[in-house]
Amino acid sequence: MAEYNFREIESRWQKFWTENNTYKTENISDKPKYYVLDMFPYPSGAGLHVGHPLGYIASDIVSRYKKLKGFNVLHPMGFDSFGLPAEQYAVQTGQHPAITTENNIARYKEQLGKLGFSFDWEREAWTSKPDYYKWTQWIFIQLFHSWYNKKSNKAEPIESLVAEFEKEGNNYILAACDEDIAAFSSNDWVGFSEKEQQEILLKYRLTYLAETMVNWCPQLGTVLANEEVVNGVSERGGYPVERKKMMQWMMRITAYSDRLLSGLDTIDWPEPMKDMQRNWIGKSFGAEVSFEIVDNEVDNGQLTVDGSEKALNLTVFTTRVDTTFGVTYLSIAPEGEWVSKLTTPEHKAEVEAYVNAAKNRSERDRMSDVKTVSGCFTGSYAINPFNGEKIPVWIADYVLAGYGTGVVMAVPSSDERDFRFATHYNLPIIPVQEGAKTDITKDDFDPKAGTMINSGFLNGLTVPEAIQKAIQFVEEKKIGKGKIMFRQRDAIFARQRYWGEPIPVYFKEGLPYTMEESDLPLTLPKIDEYKPTETGEPPLARAKDFKYKGYPLELSTMPGWAGSSWYFLRYMDAKNQNKLVEPQIEKYWNQVDLYMGGAEHATGHLLYSRFWNMFLYDSGLVTSAEPFKKLINQGMIQGRSNFVYRINDTNQYVSYGLKNQYDTTALHVDVNIVENDILNTSLFKASRPDYAEAEFVLEDGKYICGHEVEKMSKSKYNVVNPDDIVDKYGADTLRLYEMFLGPLEQFKPWNTSGIDGSFRFLRKLWNLFHDKVGNFNVSEEKPTKEELKALHLTIKKVEEDIERFSFNTSVSTFMVCVNKLQELGCNKRAILQDLLIILSPYAPHITEELWSQLHSFKINDGMEVSPVVGNLEEIGSITKAKFPLFIPEYLNEDAFEYPISINGKVRTKLTFPSDTVPADIEKEVLNSTEVMKWTEGKDIKKVIVVPKRIVNVVF
Repeated sequence: MAEYNFREIESRWQKFWTENNTYKTENISDKPKYYVLDMFPYPSGAGLHVGHPLGYIASDIVSRYKKLKGFNVLHPMGFDSFGLPAEQYAVQTGQHPAITTENNIARYKEQLGKLGFSFDWEREAWTSKPDYYKWTQWIFIQLFHSWYNKKSNKAEPIESLVAEFEKEGNNYILAACDEDIAAFSSNDWVGFSEKEQQEILLKYRLTYLAETMVNWCPQLGTVLANEEVVNGVSERGGYPVERKKMMQWMMRITAYSDRLLSGLDTIDWPEPMKDMQRNWIGKSFGAEVSFEIVDNEVDNGQLTVDGSEKALNLTVFTTRVDTTFGVTYLSIAPEGEWVSKLTTPEHKAEVEAYVNAAKNRSERDRMSDVKTVSGCFTGSYAINPFNGEKIPVWIADYVLAGYGTGVVMAVPSSDERDFRFATHYNLPIIPVQEGAKTDITKDDFDPKAGTMINSGFLNGLTVPEAIQKAIQFVEEKKIGKGKIMFRQRDAIFARQRYWGEPIPVYFKEGLPYTMEESDLPLTLPKIDEYKPTETGEPPLARAKDFKYKGYPLELSTMPGWAGSSWYFLRYMDAKNQNKLVEPQIEKYWNQVDLYMGGAEHATGHLLYSRFWNMFLYDSGLVTSAEPFKKLINQGMIQGRSNFVYRINDTNQYVSYGLKNQYDTTALHVDVNIVENDILNTSLFKASRPDYAEAEFVLEDGKYICGHEVEKMSKSKYNVVNPDDIVDKYGADTLRLYEMFLGPLEQFKPWNTSGIDGSFRFLRKLWNLFHDKVGNFNVSEEKPTKEELKALHLTIKKVEEDIERFSFNTSVSTFMVCVNKLQELGCNKRAILQDLLIILSPYAPHITEELWSQLHSFKINDGMEVSPVVGNLEEIGSITKAKFPLFIPEYLNEDAFEYPISINGKVRTKLTFPSDTVPADIEKEVLNSTEVMKWTEGKDIKKVIVVPKRIVNVVF
């Protein structure tokens, strides 16, 4: 007797796939290619929970389906294996991060292997392996030796820039570069020392050193990206973060801002994801305007205005230069360079206190917190260049030093944040627009509505007209100019930590030079501890003789996004030690056709990957400017938490339905000791020492837990381990259930009690192939029309669903089909064989097993093939089958049962051949005994026949 023994079946087929290299992909093929990629995981010590495989299952379904449709499918997997958690564990325990990482990856691969994914593991890549990060370092070197030529709108070798300098100096150079570059001639260039030339080139390179404001976390001993700081503390660990200036490696991503924006129109990504990148890049059209500081004298001798020193001008960037007549104060960023220069002696203590408080808030927090109003007056004043009025200069933390010029001209009547600030500090508010929707205190306020008032030569103009005339004014008066500005800033490319890619740079006379490419990789040295030195230097400073050709090497390592910015290319040619990727292979695979991953990476990994790929495109190393053709953001599987209710000041726990009778505190309880909200009280008492003597107030002899849908996390005790589900129900059941939960992109709660339906479905499928005593029983009889209809309805629906990534409705369709075939008593090979093929992307183990039985070859424990009729070479794994062709004719009906409505009420039903014309249907209906019973003696006004829908008789 053959039962559905999923444990044995799944173990056997996973072993078969591994030993036979079933999922190996060839780089050269006559088949069309399809590249499916999952965002590779960071291997945390916790391993996978049931929410993690959601995207992997969906991408695996697409991969298997495309293979059945005749594509050469690339579906690789690897690990983003550099990361702060492993380093923090190393700091705490002394264990090398590589050991921790390797152990964690082994655990991940064990879990992934149990779920039956069709990954080509021969292409596996770890970002922390030297043979991988050799090429990350190589890309860094290419960036260092490149500049962005705005004339050609692409990156070019730095040698071409040097040639321009030698020919004409920098007078005709249009480049993405630093703004503080002085003009020089070709003669000047030739006369510069090597050090002077290198200092100038550093201002043009695509990766460069610069002093910048960073998020510094002392406890972690490293700089954090903006997205790694939440509410002033580190996202990981919750440690305090402060803003400080440091010399950092930077990537000149701003050179690509326009192309990163326009490229979004060429790719199939979710619109919210595109909007996140558009907003992050933040292209603005406006003007720069200078405001002169007046009547100012500070105590440090840096500035004296209206005295002996030269006057100071603050330059603002604004998209609303038309509102300049309404400027009543200037606000500068707390971390801005002007703070000390503008702070007068009587305000110095107050300003320093404010700046120290503001610098510990991340830029993201400052921008998102629109309710908190805070600021500090510097004591300085400026002149409004449009009306000559003297206005105060304030410090405000809603101004960012890195966006625009770090100075904002405040127009309280036209900007809500300025309005809140001015109202809070009782500063003047001058209306500059009138008409409908121009009252900033009203909900319908539109800052671009109405016409200009109180604005001198702009009065009466609409906003667009006023903007153009104001730009013309500032340019004529030489107090400003029209300008395009981007919110995006150059990316910090360094972390003061150990566990990351070493930066292949050494220093000579204080200037950076890159290592020879032939000397790569620069590997991580051995050190005694993994924390910063006692003097605050990065951990690499602990290494003995960490030098290159006698010169000191860079002590920072690359950020977490470095290795993930190009890994999709490594999978194409994973074993190549001589090239980033073989051109012929890259040209074949080209873009990733489907990229699956979370929306949280919008302004991090996904933006940086596009940037690096565009650079490699400019360099002729890849054939497409965009790396990811289509992106899907899978939703999150949320945890379903359970709660027990402790009666306060006791060790008693009251059941959910009785809790309102007591004064209780709700406590999370491990969902793994709860089934259908019923607590296993024995396991509860054994789970923790303080629960050992617990007493329970029960309902009908049971303890009923409360429940709530929350994020799945260890702290909420709602993590469900996929290993447990696989052991109890099987991987195929888990795969089906996760797809069945709802649309892929949506958030949905996990509920283990709901998984039984998927498990019962697979047993029903199994039973279609076996008789009541468990013997394999498949008929060679010709299928009936009903059986063919059930099959081809399913083929059509499943094909449509996978093509539009609607996997949940496919699972429902499979269930309907199997129920119908069970009802028809169908066990015919012609039907069941095609059913297995279309189901195999979803449930690969059971379909492989039934496919092998259907073709009369069996896989024994030694993995040898014992042919009876066919053999493995002739029939092959189900992965080698072809997706069945949908035949529309099988859905045609031979007959249709019409509801017969008499004066609007259905009174009976009559069946007619499908090709019966309406006139014949009308005649038969009126002559029907059942209809005549209702119409006898009545005057029939009309008979309405809606083909294959309904017949309505009206009297």
